Parts: sequence; structure tokens; C-alpha cells
Amino acid sequence: MEQTQELIDGIQKGLLQWYDFKEGSDVLYIGEKNTPLAQMLLDKNLKIICMTLEMTRDENWQQAHCRYFDYIVCIKDLEKQALPGTFLDIFYKLLKSHGIMLLGMNNRMGIRYFCGDRDPYTNRCFDGIERYQYAYSKKEDSFQGRSYDRAEIRRMLNAAGFDRFCFYSVFSDLNNPALIYSEHFLPTEDLANRLIPLFNYPYTVFLNERLLYEDLVDNGMFHQMANAYLIECTIDGELSDIDHVTCSMDRGREKALFTIIHHTEVVEKRAAYPEGRKRLELFVEHGNDLAAHGISVVDARMEKEAYVMPYIKGEAAQLYLKRLIRTDKDKFLKEMDSFRDLILQSSEHVKEDMNDGEGVILRRGYLDMVPLNSFYVDGKFVFYDQEFYQENYPANAIITRMITTFYSGNTSLNRIIPMNEMFARYHLLDKIEHWKEMEYLFLSRLLNERSLLGYYSKHRINEDTVNSNRQRINCSDSEYREIFIDIFKDADTRKLILFGSGKFAEKFLALYQKDYPVYAIVDNNESRWGKNIAGVKICSPEIFKQLKPDEYKVIICIKSYISVLRQLESLGVNQYSIYDANIGYGRKISASVQSADQAIPKKYHVGYISGVFDLFHIGHLNMFRRAKEQCDYLIVGVVTDEGVRKIKKVEPFVPFQERIEMVRACRYVDEAVEIPLEYNDTKEAYKLYHFDCQFSGSDYINHPSWINNKEFLEQNGSTMVFFPYTESTSSSKIKELIDKKLI
Repeated sequence: MEQTQELIDGIQKGLLQWYDFKEGSDVLYIGEKNTPLAQMLLDKNLKIICMTLEMTRDENWQQAHCRYFDYIVCIKDLEKQALPGTFLDIFYKLLKSHGIMLLGMNNRMGIRYFCGDRDPYTNRCFDGIERYQYAYSKKEDSFQGRSYDRAEIRRMLNAAGFDRFCFYSVFSDLNNPALIYSEHFLPTEDLANRLIPLFNYPYTVFLNERLLYEDLVDNGMFHQMANAYLIECTIDGELSDIDHVTCSMDRGREKALFTIIHHTEVVEKRAAYPEGRKRLELFVEHGNDLAAHGISVVDARMEKEAYVMPYIKGEAAQLYLKRLIRTDKDKFLKEMDSFRDLILQSSEHVKEDMNDGEGVILRRGYLDMVPLNSFYVDGKFVFYDQEFYQENYPANAIITRMITTFYSGNTSLNRIIPMNEMFARYHLLDKIEHWKEMEYLFLSRLLNERSLLGYYSKHRINEDTVNSNRQRINCSDSEYREIFIDIFKDADTRKLILFGSGKFAEKFLALYQKDYPVYAIVDNNESRWGKNIAGVKICSPEIFKQLKPDEYKVIICIKSYISVLRQLESLGVNQYSIYDANIGYGRKISASVQSADQAIPKKYHVGYISGVFDLFHIGHLNMFRRAKEQCDYLIVGVVTDEGVRKIKKVEPFVPFQERIEMVRACRYVDEAVEIPLEYNDTKEAYKLYHFDCQFSGSDYINHPSWINNKEFLEQNGSTMVFFPYTESTSSSKIKELIDKKLI
């Protein structure tokens, strides 16, 4: 948890840590001294006075500090004031004529709010877009704060006497500043690929912000619809010469960097912390190594403590290839072949391709040799930012990354040339999951995904949630309930037919087949007919003509279902629902759950425990007994043998059927259930069982994923309780003893 908070604080420091404050300057910081930004300023050897806005109203203090400050820093605080202009007037008096004021302000016209995000102050959708007309319309409405658009902020600054300022557009936002752009500069890279946006409240979002960046740039709306602004102001001093900053503060102290583009067309990389300065020398070394192998790289050098290179005006390779795939597929494929060849050329071959699926093994595998980190100049790919390599690394893993990063954030490209076709072109499919796993491990470690899991789960969108929200706004309340919520209506009295045989159908069968047996699966793909999923046959849509309309109920298991709806209507099918994989429909509840009755009510009604329960022992028994003491009905999920191999990477001693029977036989357990292999986490279990509490051993209490699960449950009205771990006995210890005796 300590490391996680340090990372989150570091991300917030990124808003200003790159800024060239002059050492020893006098700074007025609006806020508490213990905030991440205040700590960052203190680390820069600045003389800081921390105050609240209200404290600056004191006229005697104002007179004593008139034209005193070299810098005034105020992030988000002006928005919390009903009359922010009053404080801008005060700042004007306090700032030296050559001094700099830095304001951080949210933009009420930010693209995130048009995507459905909630306002940070009213906690409701669209209030800012509508100028807060409904948020503060009554006398009893207490003012919590509000955001302003760029025109409104300009007017306030002018009214206070500031006429020299520059707006920097901030994405994702002031708390998560990943990309910062001067109002005089537009992105020249594929932002859909570069940035994963964060939201105040992702659960109401119905548009994917990443898909809109390109259109905002093309239509001159990028700066107007930035989510937030960092505004640099002066009376008659000099403004910064910086056009753009990329922040990578999520990488931690040793690897965090700023990439800075200057007006002078110089690009520099700075280490965010002293611990990272030596890493900059790796860029030079790796560039020289690649150049020695005939790879074109951007000329660069070390200057003092920065890695410096020229600003390249050529087209970013990612954008060049995106343009090609849409306009000239043959040339696109040839260029991708050339890119693949450069990866193979980048280092000596420890092992050649033996047609065994492993491919070439490179002495040095440069993991960032991808279109995102290269330009297309004068007919060739020119690389930059080659910070990482691993020795004796499979070229196929890098070629896979070349493809996945190209398609990332650009789902429409799949309709032109499916990503799997590219994998097949380079003979990657046999081990594609292995290559993807290697990429995932590299990125998750670099970006500290595990430590930041809980934080990101609160602020990143879930594609299924976005899809559900889109469906909801396309229906009336009654239509939505009938089509998307009450999907099992009539499923008991009619033959249940699934339309679609992909991942949605597989998930439906894994979760609900036992309670709602499926009669048949229908698919338009003729090559699928006659095959089986979970013992259910896939059929042609002709099956509908063989059944009476009141004889069956259809559940559509396809994400893009519009064409299927039209098809069903043309076939005269009117009894249908749509399976939304993001909704927890629950399952048939047994009578004992519904009618639990006892003199002293227990703390929870339905409880849940999950585990392997291999070599059943006293620790398992203690957990079941303690859980049953707190709940009326205890459900225990048991991991399958395949699940043990996949998750634990070991072979279970006792087979699944025997393990679940032993759990089922325990008198404290009301129901033992199989945990589906692919849908085995807490969120899926909650959607299925709607339990009031999940019980777990205390050995997981500080694990990031379990902390994230606990937060999810609490957001949904459930909770998680950790029981003390039985130190004396565990399955692992028993296995160790068995192994020793066998030896």
C-alpha cells in the first residue's frame, strides 16, 4: 500500500515536476504542505509559503507581500470559490512583474464529460456542459465548486490584469497528467495508442474517449475540449518555451521520465528523479548498438543530465501505417514486412528459425521496436526511445508487440485486416498466447500495473460497462428491462436457444447452463454448424422454422447485435433478450437461501468462499465454520483442475470431483459450486451469486488484487472479511512433508 500511494503521489507530481522553476525562488502555494505538489516544490529547493485561498484575503498580509512572489501555484482551488476573480486580483498584487502564476483548472467542456463522466464537484453527468443551470438553481443548493471553459478563464484572467498567458491542455486530467500540450502545438502521434484515459466516475461512461482524439485534432477541437488546463501567466515576464510534455510517472522513481519538446525544435528526456539519471545513458548506448546493425535511429546525445535529440518533422510510423491500411492494403503489408525485417536485423541471432514455432532468438531483443516509437522519413523507418532490451529474446515476441501496439486503441482497423491475419502472416498463431504473455509481463512490470490495480479499477473504463451504458440509452426503461435485465423470463417454460457461438455464448454457458439448460445454439457462420460448445450443438437459423413461435426463447449472445435483431424480426422471432456480459443476472436461488429463519439473525445472509481445497485440512474447516457462524447460507466455490494448473502453475494432489465432494460433505457448507475456468474472479462470482460477504484467509489481506476485489464488493453493497490464516497447517506444508517422505 505504501508503494502504491507513492506511485499515485508521483503521478500527481508530474503536473509540474518538469517545469523549470528557478532554484531559491519565493513560491506561494495554495494548499496544504503535505500535498504531493507541495512536496515536489520543496524538493526543488524553493522557498515556499503554503496558504489557503481564504488566508490570502488578509489585507495586512497582502501589503507585506506585495510583488513578493516569483511563482504562485494554484491547482483546482479557484474552482471551489464562488467568485474566483477576487483571488486572481489578489494574485496579481502578490506576483512580481516578471513572476509566473501557474493555475490548474478543469475544463467544463472537456471531452470526458461528453463521454458520460461525472462532474468532479456535483458528482452528476452533464452539469458542467449545461453551465450548472440545474446544479445550483435553488437557494438551498450549497456551492461545492464548478469548472470553467477556456473562454471563461481567459475573461477572468484579462479582468484581473493578466494579458500574457499560455494554456496547456492536460490529458487525462490534473490528477493524472500523462500528456501536456501547449495551445500552439497539436499532437503528431496516435493518441488512441499512446493514452489510456482515466475518469472521475467510469461507471457512467458510454463513449470511448480514445476513439475521439484523432477527430478532435482533425476538426480543430483538441484544445477546446481538453479535460483540463495548466495555465502559465505573467505580468511582463517570459513564458516557457515548452510545447509538449509526456509524463511517465507511473513507472516509479528509477524509470520515470519526462519527454519535452521545445519551441526550438529540440527534444529532451529528463529523469523525473535523481535515481533515473543514469538510465538516460542507455538511450545513447542502445541507439549506437542499433545503428551498428544498420538500423536507422534518431541522432541523439547526452547534454548535462538530459538526453537530447532533434525534433523530427517526418510522419510518425504509427500514423503512416494507419493511413496505409486504409488506403493501400498491399503497400501496408509490404511495409509491415519491412518493419518485421528490421526487428530481425536489430541484433545477432543466437538461434535461427527452425520452424518449431520459436522463431529467431536475438542476442538483444529491443522490446520497443514498434511503430509507436519510430518515424517514417524518406522511405525508411527511423527509431527512437529504445530504452529496453532483454538478452536471448525471441524475435516473435517483439513482432507480436509490433502488431498488438499498432492495433491497440484502433478497433476499426480490425475490420480492414483482422489482427489474427497479421499473426498468421508471421507464423505467430501457434504460440500467440505465449508471445502476448511476454508483452503483458513487460508492460505490467514497467507500468506498475499490479501496484496500481486498485487505483486504475476506480478510474479506467470497462468496455463491457461502456457497452451496457450505450444499450441503456438506446431503449426506454421498459424495453431495457425486458430485453437486457429479465432475460430469463420464460426460460423455464420454453426451449432456450442462444444466438451466437463466440465468447459471449461460452461465458453464458459457463455461468448459467446448469440452471437454465440450453436447447441449441444458432450461428450464421456455416463452418460452425454441427460443432458443439459445452455439449450444445450449433445449428443453422433454419431451426426457427422447425419450431413453433411460442415454443422457444432466444437469448442473443453477440456484442454487435443490431444485424441479428433485424434477422430475427425477418424470421418472425419476437421472444428474445440480449445477454450483456457486464450484468450480474444471478441464478436460481435455492429455497434454503430465501427462507433462512432463526432466532438470532446472523450478520450476513449469503456468504461466499473460493479456493482449491487440495488435501482438505483443519485450516479449511476453521474457515468454513467461522464463515457459517456469520452467514445464513454459505456457498463455496472450488477451482477446477484446469484452473489450478492455470492459476497456481501446479498439479492438484486430489482431483476436482473428489475435492468438491469433500467440501460439499462439510456440514458448514450449504452449497459447493464449480468455479468456471475463464470466469473465476470475485467480480464474476458476485454477479452470479449476489452474496453479502466473501470470506478469505488473512494471507491475502494486503494483496493488491484482493484489495481491489474488496473495494468492488463495497461499491456494490457487499463486503469482504479476512479470517486469521492457520499458521500450523496448509496444503503447501502438507505437500512438502509428503515430498520429503517420498524422497
